[in-house]
This record gives sequence, C-alpha cells and structure tokens, in this order.
Amino acid sequence: LKTLIRKQPEQAEVYLKKLSDFLRASISLDNKIVIKLEEELKFCMDYLELQKVRFGGAFQFIVTIPDEVKSGVVPVFSLQQLLENAFKHNALTKASPLLIKVTYDNDRIIVSNNINEKEIAEESTGMGLANLSERYKIISDDEVLIHTDGHVFSVSLKILSHDTSQGCDTIS
Repeated sequence: LKTLIRKQPEQAEVYLKKLSDFLRASISLDNKIVIKLEEELKFCMDYLELQKVRFGGAFQFIVTIPDEVKSGVVPVFSLQQLLENAFKHNALTKASPLLIKVTYDNDRIIVSNNINEKEIAEESTGMGLANLSERYKIISDDEVLIHTDGHVFSVSLKILSHDTSQGCDTIS
C-alpha cells in the first residue's frame, strides 16, 4: 500500500477500499462457525482483488459459482484459507502465472490452482488443511477432498445447508 500511494495513488485508493472491506469482514465474522457461501465468496473476491493489485500479471483467477447455490453455507474462512495456501506454496511470475479457479460441481465448491513450486519453499507445518478437514468434519460430518496430479492442486468442500451444519451459528 505504501508503494502504491507513492507510485499509483488511484490504485492505492482502490486497494485501501478492498483492504478495509476485507478487514471489516474479518472482524465481523469473529466467533462465527459457518457463513453463507455468498458472503464467503464476497470476502474471497476482496482478497483476490487485493492479490491482483499486488501481483499483477503474475496472478489470474476465475470464479464461476451459480447463484442458486450461494444460499448454502461453508465454514467461515474455509475458501479464503485455501486461496492463501495457493499463494503461500507457489511461485508467481508473469511468465508462469498462478491461476486459481473457484468452481462448482455436484454440490461441491472446488478451489484449484496450477502448481508453480517455489525455488525456496516457505516452511509449512501442514496443519492448515488438516485443521480445515477436522473443522469441516465436526461441522458437517463430511470430508474435505484433496487431490493433486503434480500439475494441479485442488480441494473440494461440500456446500452445506443450514440443516447439515449441525446447528452452528451462521452469519447472513
């Protein structure tokens, strides 16, 4: 943001607006367990737009979720955590951009990205996905599906209804 203010003040203003929306949502979701998919996606879009400003042509994203499934619920920050993991574990260059897709198939949200391994990998405890899987199992008694073929990494979460989220607090 500091660099943008000096070099691109108009873009800094857009970035600051997205950042404030992102932070406001983070604070308002405190102590919530599940959230409407529509709200989680809005939160994720703010996050992706922030990253687009930050990484420019070294990052691309596609989000294609039908409106009719957006009333379902997912664990709070579940999709956003998967997006963060994509940035954490992959190199981003204009020659080989990171492509993140958020799609829908058969009652599931799939977050996938191409694999661009970093030359020097960030230290990882591997706990992020394990924690998400455990949290999801407690909330829904369903599984988080993780798949990689060496070129694409994907994680799939079943969209929950209010009935299947086992009485968890929902933000709308």
